Amino acid sequence: MIQVTPVILCGGSGTRLWPLSRAGFPKQFIALSGAHSLFQLAALRLAGLATQDININQSLIVTGEEHRFLAVEQLRELKLPVSSFLLEPTARNTAAALTLAALQATHAGADPVLLVSPSDQHIGDEIGYTRCLRQAIAVATKGIVVILGITPDRPETGYGYIQFEKISPSENTSVVRKFVEKPIAELAQQYVASGDFAWNSGMFVLKASVWLTALGQFRPDILQACEKAWALRVIEQLPSFDSTDQLNPVSFVRPDRASFAQVPSESVDYAVMEKCPGSAFPIQMVQLQAQWSDLGAWDSVWQAGQADAQGNVCRGDVLLDDSSNNFIHAANRLVSVVGVNDLVVIETADAVLIADKSQSQNVKNIVSQLQKSGRSEQNLHRKVHRPWGWYDSVDEGSRFKVKRINVKPGAALSLQKHAHRAEHWIVVQGTAEVTCGNQLLTLSENQSTYIPLGQVHRLANRGTTDLEIIEVQSGSYLGEDDIVRLEDTYGRK
Repeated sequence: MIQVTPVILCGGSGTRLWPLSRAGFPKQFIALSGAHSLFQLAALRLAGLATQDININQSLIVTGEEHRFLAVEQLRELKLPVSSFLLEPTARNTAAALTLAALQATHAGADPVLLVSPSDQHIGDEIGYTRCLRQAIAVATKGIVVILGITPDRPETGYGYIQFEKISPSENTSVVRKFVEKPIAELAQQYVASGDFAWNSGMFVLKASVWLTALGQFRPDILQACEKAWALRVIEQLPSFDSTDQLNPVSFVRPDRASFAQVPSESVDYAVMEKCPGSAFPIQMVQLQAQWSDLGAWDSVWQAGQADAQGNVCRGDVLLDDSSNNFIHAANRLVSVVGVNDLVVIETADAVLIADKSQSQNVKNIVSQLQKSGRSEQNLHRKVHRPWGWYDSVDEGSRFKVKRINVKPGAALSLQKHAHRAEHWIVVQGTAEVTCGNQLLTLSENQSTYIPLGQVHRLANRGTTDLEIIEVQSGSYLGEDDIVRLEDTYGRK
């Protein structure tokens, strides 16, 4: 039986999909359509590749510290088994991320086929995806590096290209001749017209040992630096809160921060793939016939959506009149458009984007302005997810802030104190266990308490249903960095 380990690359911030995608809640965790996020859809697709001849092992998720709990929570919603989250101490591009996964996959003497996929792509044809990936797995078992290529339907300048030569007219597998960087429009037109170029999807299938050997030949500096960081790794077991967690233990694997900082930042393509043609590491391409999109900007999200008769793709509460070819996303309230065409309109609780669809790539310029001015809208939504649940900042003034706080069953906030604010808590749903100094209180619906400035406190939900409270903060400074954590279930500093 072929052993296959999915590797989901879950980094990046997706700045072109602002204001839905933000640094603290990037696009892979967003449900752009339906109930599941892009990350969840990627995990489900990979888990569904199993056959009587292919065993799909538990996935390896490569992500950063700031997104680890988002990834855990979204996989637990799907009840998918995941053993290890490989946490990059700092971003070092995809070559380092894949190397961490290969080291983890082979550390006990195994050598599975790695199915490497970004977490933020759209697949419209699940059956076609499954068929092509299974074909790629069969090729990779022979020690061949496989890349998934996309048949281009337009002269796109935003993708890298793969030049290929068909093995036979009836085969879906081709020999890769060379890789080409993102071309100018004239070259892109030539590539599409020639018929022997494909888009690079960023998906790879290869044995773990093949990656490590090839990297050792082409970029030994990356391999050696990763191996040093890996040798000094620290493994943290995520605490269990219920029987489901205990059946599906999760560990955070952290390479050594100082060593990992010395890893050269390089992509999989630059480090290895572009050097494979003509080398001792044969590389082939399987054409992915699955209605693929990388969802790199709002215009590609529109292209991947289900449009109405006028070409509009709408999400949420939207009313249209005499409008066509628009993408409109209403997250919190009614959005109405009249007599407009080819626009992107994105509404969230704290920001609205209106853009010409043809200028979608330039949304990143707005994010750059937000970063330069230090505004929070580039990083977090008004509703912020935490490992224990979430909070929504519903109102704020010069010396007060009102939050709606939801705590999951069995979860607890850190034991903490504040230097600049006091807090009032009112329970509106569930039962709260409140630590306030030396007191331990149990509060039910409509009961409240007061946390004085500087007092050590904690909020916990020991029940089996969600706990919801309204928190009113008052003081001279109400920033989220005014938290001194004395003890934390989730290992946060």
